[in-house]
Amino acid sequence: MEVTTSGVPDPERGRCSIRVATAGDIHCGRQSSCDHLRGAVADLAERVDLFLLAGDLTTHGEPEQGAILADAFRDVEVPVLTVLGNHDWHANRRDELVAVLEEGGLTVLDREHRILEINGVDVGVVGVKGFVGGFPGSHIPDFGEPLLRQVYAESMAEAAAIDEGLRAVAACPLRIVLLHYAPTTETLVGERESIWAFLGTDRLAVPIVEHEPDLVLHGHAHTGTFRGKVGNVPVFNVSVPVLGRDFWELELTVSERAPSAIH
Repeated sequence: MEVTTSGVPDPERGRCSIRVATAGDIHCGRQSSCDHLRGAVADLAERVDLFLLAGDLTTHGEPEQGAILADAFRDVEVPVLTVLGNHDWHANRRDELVAVLEEGGLTVLDREHRILEINGVDVGVVGVKGFVGGFPGSHIPDFGEPLLRQVYAESMAEAAAIDEGLRAVAACPLRIVLLHYAPTTETLVGERESIWAFLGTDRLAVPIVEHEPDLVLHGHAHTGTFRGKVGNVPVFNVSVPVLGRDFWELELTVSERAPSAIH
């Protein structure tokens, strides 16, 4: 996989470009604060093949807030895949929120994967929320009070879902992991180190290192760093405050390949 500025398939080389728009931490709350989104989305929808949203779509996870985002994407004809973030869980109305988002045409991935045929190429997207858990020197252990061990178990379940999803999309020429929480400290630089354990965990990185997808996208770290790596895999923190704009556009050049027979 290469990042390119071309956008023109090259039949002789068997290459094809896939255009992606991505963002995290949109935080839709009041209608007035998100009015600009409809125009931004409509503009991008004319030139991209796929939207990937890295969670925290809402401020408090209220279905009414999700409806504002869903309305902005309602007429979009290209796929829109998203994961949820911690803000989206806050009101504990997850099922209602997901129903509103999906009624608007978004696909919510919660420890799931999708294989999309885009420009003749199978694109495998693995989507999980991720979770807290810490990094070397600050790991939450599988020890002690049951509540603390539940935190550990949740982060390990998210990591296991990444592993399962990457195995399922292994045959795809382009494989993307979409998260909310960070799998590496490289994209947390800029945040206070004292809160890194609440922004993600490198336990999410274990299956990424093993399976080496082409790209990892996450949000959550509002004052973190845009670019990092997990092993050889590029990782991008696409939180809107980091981007400084509504969406980041990227163009991926991959080998053309007929859709997989097994989905």
